[in-house]
Amino acid sequence: MRLAGRFGGAALSLLMVAVLGFFLFRVVPGDPVVSMTRGRPVTAEMQAALRAQFGLDRPLHEQFWTYLTSLLRGDLGTSFTFRRPVAEVILDRVGPTVLLVGTATLIAVLLGLWLGVRAAWRRDSAFDRVTTGVSLTLWAVPTFWLGMLLMMVTGDLFPSRGMRDTDTAPDLLSQALDVGHHLVLPSLTLVAVVCAEYALVMRSSLLEEMHAPYLTTARAKGLRDDLVRRRHAVPNAVLPAITLVFLRFGLVVAGAITTETVFSWPGLGLLFHDALTGPDYFLLQGLLVVTAGAVVVMNLLADLLHGVLDPRVGVV
Repeated sequence: MRLAGRFGGAALSLLMVAVLGFFLFRVVPGDPVVSMTRGRPVTAEMQAALRAQFGLDRPLHEQFWTYLTSLLRGDLGTSFTFRRPVAEVILDRVGPTVLLVGTATLIAVLLGLWLGVRAAWRRDSAFDRVTTGVSLTLWAVPTFWLGMLLMMVTGDLFPSRGMRDTDTAPDLLSQALDVGHHLVLPSLTLVAVVCAEYALVMRSSLLEEMHAPYLTTARAKGLRDDLVRRRHAVPNAVLPAITLVFLRFGLVVAGAITTETVFSWPGLGLLFHDALTGPDYFLLQGLLVVTAGAVVVMNLLADLLHGVLDPRVGVV
């Protein structure tokens, strides 16, 4: 019953986001038809025909009902800007976002957990003070500001625009190296922010475990300090951090909007920014559903994984 309730809650959350997004984007300033025809010699009759084509001339409640029924069928509509199905447009941009977010998350998890464990086990040391201070600073810094700062500091060492150069050789190795070169700055921006949070959470969690009775018992049995840390303290302290990884992965997808915009990385974040300038209602709604779906699914996985790793919580 508990498992069914979690799935039901996830579905309800996604439905509420979809409903909220429909009405929220309708108050965004701008006329999508005017944006589509800007700079073109079109008459008022032609604009009216476009509004009828996209259903923008119908009452709001009719538009909402059409949107909701289409969404339940898996139809996200047609983009005003690209004149293509929204699902296809989003699918074209998923790859770059997954590459950026996946790379940044992997590095941030490994580095953040290591820093958090080392800082907690050496509490009040110089390493702990420096790590905690830097982590708190990076966690508080706006992502877009950090990205622009990295662009200024690195100068011409790394590309700061796009995902690849047009004059790169067509062979696979050259293309991969070019993408990796462009990936450095945007991924470093996300790593710095996300890694700081993982380090702080891991440090806090391990500090709570350090004075637990079972650790005292392990030391009394003669186990070395590093074995007590690796075999007993860290496995129990890592549970909140693992849960956070799944929670943050969904949020990082949403948070990549500013990073992708700053570095012109051709992913979902930049697509979201471009859709807002229209505004492209159907594309915005589709992006919101996909982004919210990532957050909801990751929250559900984190909940289920926590129950598996900690039997006291339970998953059913």
